[in-house]
Amino acid sequence: MRAMPTAAEAVLWSALRGRRLGGWKFRRQHVIAGYIVDFYCAELWLAVEVDGPVHQGRDIDDRERDEHLASLGADVVRLRNAGEG
Repeated sequence: MRAMPTAAEAVLWSALRGRRLGGWKFRRQHVIAGYIVDFYCAELWLAVEVDGPVHQGRDIDDRERDEHLASLGADVVRLRNAGEG
């Protein structure tokens, strides 16, 4: 994603980077328990995922991943990238 983010990821990263959202520090492509999340705020234990076409048909895998991350204390917010695919 870092080399070729989707348009939605680029727009979201522009809004999150540099503590632009409420002063919170977000990282992109952050690893948690072996999973790479699109964006992560450690202070909030918040992962933000932008779901595009690659997530089609992966509902069960995504749900299991979200539940595992939740069991570690991380909240996951999924945003649908309606402009892709």
